[in-house]
Amino acid sequence: MSEVSKKVFASGCFDLLHSGHIAFLETAAKYGDLYVCIGSDKTVYDLKGRYPIITQQERKYMLQALRCVHTCKINKGSGILDFEEELAEIKPAIFVVNEDGNTPSKAKLCKDKGIEYIVLDRIPSEGLPVRSTTTLRTNSIIPFRIDIAGGWLDQPFVNKYYPGPVITISIEPTIEFNNRSGMSSSTRNKAIELWKAKLPDGDPELLSKILFRYENPPGTKTIAGSQDAIGIVMPALNKLQYHNGEYWPAEIKKMEEDDILNWLESILYLIPLDPRQSDYDVLANTNINEAGAKALADAAENCWNAILEKNVVDFGKYFLDSFHAQIAMFPNMLDHATAQIIEQYKNKGQGYKLSGAGGGGYLIIVSDQPIENGIQIKIRRRSLD
Repeated sequence: MSEVSKKVFASGCFDLLHSGHIAFLETAAKYGDLYVCIGSDKTVYDLKGRYPIITQQERKYMLQALRCVHTCKINKGSGILDFEEELAEIKPAIFVVNEDGNTPSKAKLCKDKGIEYIVLDRIPSEGLPVRSTTTLRTNSIIPFRIDIAGGWLDQPFVNKYYPGPVITISIEPTIEFNNRSGMSSSTRNKAIELWKAKLPDGDPELLSKILFRYENPPGTKTIAGSQDAIGIVMPALNKLQYHNGEYWPAEIKKMEEDDILNWLESILYLIPLDPRQSDYDVLANTNINEAGAKALADAAENCWNAILEKNVVDFGKYFLDSFHAQIAMFPNMLDHATAQIIEQYKNKGQGYKLSGAGGGGYLIIVSDQPIENGIQIKIRRRSLD
């Protein structure tokens, strides 16, 4: 690059450097001199709940050795915007992220500082497979899950007040979904411990029970809801009916029709948010009662019917009703920063909610029109078991 080249900024973990990283960096470097700033070992631990396999000094050494990288630094800050000090020092003209590294907080920071913000698709170099650090760490194609509506009704301390359904979809690990994001990543990690690379053959409901019991051995203080295990193991779309203070649903209704699954894939968009912090406590300051549980159950039931009818307006409305019912009982699901981001997106579709029942992670938008920089999902079909 010449001396008049623009400065281009990129930041991330870059653990287990792979071809996906290189493709991203080479593309970013086409815009100018590329400055790469990496998260420290401590920051990675705080955000992801694990230390990187490759230390910060070794990651810096490898990145600096790439011919497409002008300079590599270790970020001095913490959290999702740990690079702010380095950004101020470097003063780039362009900030580049890939689609799963894009967050509204990064976009706003760049807008405030007059920095061009570019989001790249995760496209491998020609002839190479799609790579992510998660798949390399686990070599696993075990799915994630999304709680569409009714989340929390799988917990006895909620469904004892009023019975109702939880609606889940099992999704393919097409991107490196964030930990602590409401996508059931902790249950998925247990599934990887148990089964390694992929789900075993066998009855999905029985396998779901095995995973649920493995994650919640005798003596477990806080029981993970069974919708997590079921949502990961049971393919496609499922309606789980809970009641009477039970951990396991009394009934599971399956929906595997391609036209409905294709429709869902076409109208759901994920906007990455900052991951939940390690000291986050969603169970503080709760207000759980019969009226709240009924509102959640009714919204989930209405969501299911709207999905079967492929009615995007009704689905969006009841999707949002489910979210409002959740935060009425669990106010800690929604903090000030997330509420501000929701303000930016709330009128861009027919409805929205946060992924899962734990807050943070992803803002899921129901929209019959494309959402800029929104991530679309791939629902796992039975044929992919």
